[in-house]
Amino acid sequence: MIIDTHTHLDNEKFKDDVDEVIKRAKEAGVKKFIIPAADPKDLPRAIDLAEKYDEIYFAVGVHPVDIDKFEEKLLLENINHPKCVAVGEIGLDYHWVKDEKQRKKQQEFFQRQINIAKKYNKPIIVHVREATADTEKIIENNPDIKGVFHCFNGAEQLLKFSDRFYYGIGGVITFKNAKKLVNVFPKIPKERIVIETDAPYLTPHPLRGKRNEPMYTVYVRDKIAELWGVDKEEVEKVTTNNAKRLFNI
Repeated sequence: MIIDTHTHLDNEKFKDDVDEVIKRAKEAGVKKFIIPAADPKDLPRAIDLAEKYDEIYFAVGVHPVDIDKFEEKLLLENINHPKCVAVGEIGLDYHWVKDEKQRKKQQEFFQRQINIAKKYNKPIIVHVREATADTEKIIENNPDIKGVFHCFNGAEQLLKFSDRFYYGIGGVITFKNAKKLVNVFPKIPKERIVIETDAPYLTPHPLRGKRNEPMYTVYVRDKIAELWGVDKEEVEKVTTNNAKRLFNI
């Protein structure tokens, strides 16, 4: 059993065949799926899927590049839904934002959404891109928050939070140029690793260039098994238990 802890099944790239995508994933051994919120316009679709499929859960939140669309009312209206398991994906993304004022705005909205997660006792799903230092600072200033670093890129300074955070490992770990992540990977406690795809993005090797989908978690599982020196079943057991503990599912 595999849990895809981060898959954007509400994305328009799945609008024509999402049911087939889910069926293929289940046949490959993926038994649960978590859809993180990103763009508020897609949230109704995520909720519809979670209500249709017992295996699907969702999170509420606004991605840092979409904070201009932030509606606190929308989050609060859905955070108590029985299938809502987290607040996210939230965080900082400086790749596209060079303006310091806009970066400060991202930090403000990151904190605002952390506050919501605290109030409703939800873990957070954290997006970090070229903003490790500021992410580290914000997490340090919120010692009572728990969650997962989505698409963990090997930033060692974030390992200090392994007492309360998990690390999402996806297709990147299969990339030939992922040396930093592969080198840091052994330092991550096994009980803090969860599997994800970030589908339809970050398709694992050897399928890069194709649309990613949850069934491809098997490539991530296989790479983790290689790095741990264990069989695939052990990886599934450990990461599934981790995901269940993190998201209380």
